[in-house]
Amino acid sequence: MNLFEKIKSKTAVLGVVGLGYVGLPLAVEKAKAGYKTIGFDVQKQKVNMVNEGVNYIGDVVNEDLKELVEEGFLKATTNFEEVAKADCVCICVPTPLDKYQQPDISYVKKSAESILPYLHKDMLIVLESTTYPGTTEELLKPIFESTGFKCGKDFYLAFSPERVDPGNLRYKTKNTPKVVGGITSQCTSLAATMYENILEAPIHQVSSPAVAEMEKILENTYRNINIGLVNELAILCNKMNINIWEVIDAAKTKPYGFQAFYPGPGLGGHCIPLDPYYLSWKAREFGFHTSMIESSMMINDRMPEYCVERVGKILNRFSKAIKDSKILLSGIAYKQDIDDYRESPALNVFELLFNLGAKIEYYDPYISDIKTKFGNFKSIENLSDIKDYDLVIITTAHTKIDYDFIQNNANFVFDTKNAMKKVSDRINIELL
Repeated sequence: MNLFEKIKSKTAVLGVVGLGYVGLPLAVEKAKAGYKTIGFDVQKQKVNMVNEGVNYIGDVVNEDLKELVEEGFLKATTNFEEVAKADCVCICVPTPLDKYQQPDISYVKKSAESILPYLHKDMLIVLESTTYPGTTEELLKPIFESTGFKCGKDFYLAFSPERVDPGNLRYKTKNTPKVVGGITSQCTSLAATMYENILEAPIHQVSSPAVAEMEKILENTYRNINIGLVNELAILCNKMNINIWEVIDAAKTKPYGFQAFYPGPGLGGHCIPLDPYYLSWKAREFGFHTSMIESSMMINDRMPEYCVERVGKILNRFSKAIKDSKILLSGIAYKQDIDDYRESPALNVFELLFNLGAKIEYYDPYISDIKTKFGNFKSIENLSDIKDYDLVIITTAHTKIDYDFIQNNANFVFDTKNAMKKVSDRINIELL
C-alpha cells in the first residue's frame, strides 16, 4: 500500500513535532479524524500531561484530548525513535528572533536532525513553523537528502503555514483554509491529501514551498503595516485632539476599500511582531531593503515607549512622577481572552515602568504569573483595591473584566485598547 492509499484509508500513522499552541491542536485534529497520532516534544512535562489527558492549550477541548488518549488515537513521547513508525510528520516548533532580531531557526534544524535517523522511504514531512522563504528547500531538503534518499522519489517534503489564531471563536485549526506547497507536485499532492482528510476547510495548493512560506509572511506583514499606519495616526490624532477610535468607526462604514485596524500599546504574539523581521533579513541577501515594512516595525516597536510617555504626562497633571507612583496594568496577555503573553506589548510597558521606578502591578484573569527581565510577578487576585492605584492602564481588552467597576473606583484610567468604549461616564478616562 503506497502513501496515498494509507492516507485515504486512514491507516497512515501521523506525527507532530512540537506540542505547543500549533502542534497540540493539530495533533488532536489528526487523531479526531481517525488517524493514530504520535506527538513529539522535548519537554517531558507536556508529554506527561498529554498522556494523562490533561489539556494546557486554550483552543483544545479538554474532553476531546482525554477521550483520544484513552481510545489510543493519540499519545506523546520525548523518544524520537518513534518517528520510525510515522508515515507523515508535521514540524510545529517555535521560530523566534535572536537578540540581534535575526531569525532563529535552530528549533527547526534540531527537529529535522532528530527525525533524520528514522527517515524512511515513502515518508512525508511538512514544515508548519513560520519562517523565511527558502527554509524548506535550502535547510530541510539537504538535511534529509544527506541520507541518500531523493526528495520527491524516496520521501516527500512540503511547507504548509500554520494559521492558528488563539482565542478566535470562529476559526480554529479544523476550519481554517490551508495553503500547501511541496518540493515536487507529488509532495504537494500528498500533503494536500493528508490535510483534506483531517480538516473541514479548503486546501489551496501552490507551486513551491517558497510561495507558501512567502504567503504566510505576507499575511502577517500586511497586518503589521496597517497596524503601524493606524498607530502613527493615533499619535498624530492625539496631538490634534482628535479621537482616532471615532475616526476608524466612521471610516469602516464604507462597504468597500477599507478594512479596520486598531491602535494599541504595540504588537504581540508569535507571528505579527516577528514575521516581517524574517522577510527583511532574507531580503538583504538579495540587496533589497524592505523600507515600508521596516518603517511599520519601527512605529509598532516604539508604541510601548509612547504609552509610557503618555503615562508620564497623565501623572504630571496630578503633580506625580512615574517614580514611586502606584500603577496597575489591566491585562498582560498579547490579545483579549487568552492566556498567552508571548511578545506582549503589555509586558514591555510593565518592564519600562518598573525600570522607571513605578510601583507596578498587573491584573489578568487568564495569567496568574509572568516572567520579566526584572524577575517573576504574580497577578493581583481581584480589583477590589483599585482605588489605591494612582493610575490604571488598560493594556489588554479582556471581555470578562468589569470596566464600569474600574471607572467608578479608579482614580484615573489610561485606556490603550478602547476597552471601555461602552462606559458612559468618561470623566476619568483617557484614550490612546
